Amino acid sequence: MSFRNRKLLQSSSSIILRGFRFYNTKSNPKVDFNKLRPMILKRIEDRAQEYPVKTMLPLAHEVLNARATLYDGVSTLIQHIPIWACKDCPEVYIGEGGHLIRTCHGYKHHAKNKVHSWVKGSVDNVIVPVETFHLHKMFQNVINHHERFDYDRIPAIVELCLHAGADSNHQTDSSTLLTPSSPEPLSGDELRILATRTLKAWETLRTGVHKLLLVYPARVCKHCSEVHVGPSGHKARMCGVFKFESWRGTHFWQKAGVDDLIPPKLVWYRRRQDPPILVDEGREYYGRAPVLLDLCSKAGAIVPSKYFCMMKMDGMTAPIKQ
Repeated sequence: MSFRNRKLLQSSSSIILRGFRFYNTKSNPKVDFNKLRPMILKRIEDRAQEYPVKTMLPLAHEVLNARATLYDGVSTLIQHIPIWACKDCPEVYIGEGGHLIRTCHGYKHHAKNKVHSWVKGSVDNVIVPVETFHLHKMFQNVINHHERFDYDRIPAIVELCLHAGADSNHQTDSSTLLTPSSPEPLSGDELRILATRTLKAWETLRTGVHKLLLVYPARVCKHCSEVHVGPSGHKARMCGVFKFESWRGTHFWQKAGVDDLIPPKLVWYRRRQDPPILVDEGREYYGRAPVLLDLCSKAGAIVPSKYFCMMKMDGMTAPIKQ
């Protein structure tokens, strides 16, 4: 081997080995986890002293106020705008009557592509209730399966705000936020103002929850809609309640996002160029929209431009069969 080739081989070997360190495992002592456990627990206790973050307290109050405004607005709007819910699946539609799109899969997904069975909808069909265990303190022992009845279930957004230092005496039951069942007559302008305020509260709520999740951890199960607000998920074996696939299984936790605490729940959106009743043949042309956005837009609120793409506002209409 020539001197030049030998130098090239040495330089290439140094490049490959650069950045790596080799340790002699026999000389290194083994890690004693029994000694590390008290240190880890002490660090968790010290971390708890840093919460709640005082600068996040006004944001928590803003989120709770937006939530109350949202429930008040939706409960009033559904008394003036028709809302329909399928009694066999979670499908919802806003309009004078239900659509004819065959997307119903039945109660336990046993059916396939059948027509929906429409009934009058409620507030829970617009604002999907997401509940979680109410912790006595943010950093506490993990809830075991046999302890699941020792903790109350409250809205996940309220639990997140309580972790942020909000007043614990705040209304935690969604039913207490609803207005009386007797509707009051509203003019077109009053209905439009209410819809605009409700849509603004929804946007404020989602933005505030997004900021709170950057500071306070929350978990969601990968296989179902269970949410847990806290540094680690609980051990209650409830997975499968929503999908009936792994009954009474353990949850597979991952980081939660805004859509996990505030599900947008997309619905079919009827545009100006669409027929009065949406049929199954034109489903590829129809747009989709969050149910609350559709409700507020039909009451006169202006739709933000960021939703135009998913709503297909200027899209083509379905061809009419001769």
